[in-house]
Amino acid sequence: MVNVLSGPDDFPLPGDPAAAKLARRTVDQRHWAKRIGVPLAGLNAPAFRSLYPFESRLHTLGSLNYHYLDEGEGEPVVMLHGNPTWSFFYRDLILGLRDRHRCLVPDHLGCGLSEKPPDHPYCLENHIANLESWLAGILPLESWPGGRFNLVVHDWGGPIGFGYALRNPGRVLRLVVLNTSIFTSGTMPRRIRLCRLPFLGEALVRHLNLFARGAARLTTVRPLSANVRAGYLLPYNSWKNRVGIQAFLRDIPLEIDSPSRRLLRSLGDEAPFRLAEKPMLIQWGMNDWCFTPAFLGIWRQSFPDAKVGEYRAGHYLLEDAGREIVKSVGEFLKGPLP
Repeated sequence: MVNVLSGPDDFPLPGDPAAAKLARRTVDQRHWAKRIGVPLAGLNAPAFRSLYPFESRLHTLGSLNYHYLDEGEGEPVVMLHGNPTWSFFYRDLILGLRDRHRCLVPDHLGCGLSEKPPDHPYCLENHIANLESWLAGILPLESWPGGRFNLVVHDWGGPIGFGYALRNPGRVLRLVVLNTSIFTSGTMPRRIRLCRLPFLGEALVRHLNLFARGAARLTTVRPLSANVRAGYLLPYNSWKNRVGIQAFLRDIPLEIDSPSRRLLRSLGDEAPFRLAEKPMLIQWGMNDWCFTPAFLGIWRQSFPDAKVGEYRAGHYLLEDAGREIVKSVGEFLKGPLP
């Protein structure tokens, strides 16, 4: 990676006119790996670099730094990951689209190569606010094409992305949905409920890393290679660096009085009406034990005009059916706008 930026003082504040100009500058990899506690040897390993051949970039969120990728040129595509993944999940989609699209892919705070402060108020509302700040800085309204972009969401990226889209509908061109939900309907698997329990959940998620390790083995039809599994786990190498994983689990909106549940309910109620005119492509892994085909049924009912593709794939559907999905998304992004 190119040694350009070395610390938070080098970054423009959100809304700074210099933000767009500096948005595509890269970060000093050695400095950043040390700051976030991820082994530099892992980031430099040839096996990892062959899978993730991208330049790291940072955006300032107050006193914190938000890691993201900015690859290619053309009509922008923003891709939002879930839990316990990170921008690594979208690597093949980026490679498949960057010859004709500007691919913008953040790591949520607490995830991937972003900072992971231990006492940050991680919740759905704040993740949406972080997304708004980042996009205002790197894709301002005056940029081509009018600050508008296509949005791809997976897992927690669904509520975060749709939360943004409902607040900024004029900025979103098209929607691509991958195994996620913005609805309060549906059931939660027992193995995820266990990870939310006091004390036991922390032991499983943060001390033993069973949630991320299990996800790397139980979310595909075809087993992931050792190098791909290692790529998913690379940023979650310590108890400290797994704070975001546990925070996302705790924020799953089960409790009736949960602020995130109230927000999710508003997304599910409003999106089918306010975003109905947006072209939508749904790509679904039918072997997902978390977001089962029943969730796809809710999407079909809520967005009857959406184009739908079903695949023999698990929750990490881009791993099982990436070639087909990349082709389908590429063709969809060529389609007309209303």
